[in-house]
Amino acid sequence: MAERVKVKRRRGYTRVSPKHQVTIPADALATAGIAVGDELKVEARPNGEILIRRVHDVIDRYAGSLTGMYPPGYLDELRDEWR
Repeated sequence: MAERVKVKRRRGYTRVSPKHQVTIPADALATAGIAVGDELKVEARPNGEILIRRVHDVIDRYAGSLTGMYPPGYLDELRDEWR
């Protein structure tokens, strides 16, 4: 069997593997602010583009943003109505 030689890729380019996997260049991840553990959403466009976006957790984004919006005890009264 012939030995496969790794070909150095041009910066910013990648290929689809036989398992349909792609490695995203580290420069692109850093520029986009994507870090290890971030959840990503992948969308295919009809013109051959693939859009990869970081998914922000809605709870993390809005938690605490309504602090002071309601008078003290108001939310407790609402919760009591639901019981």
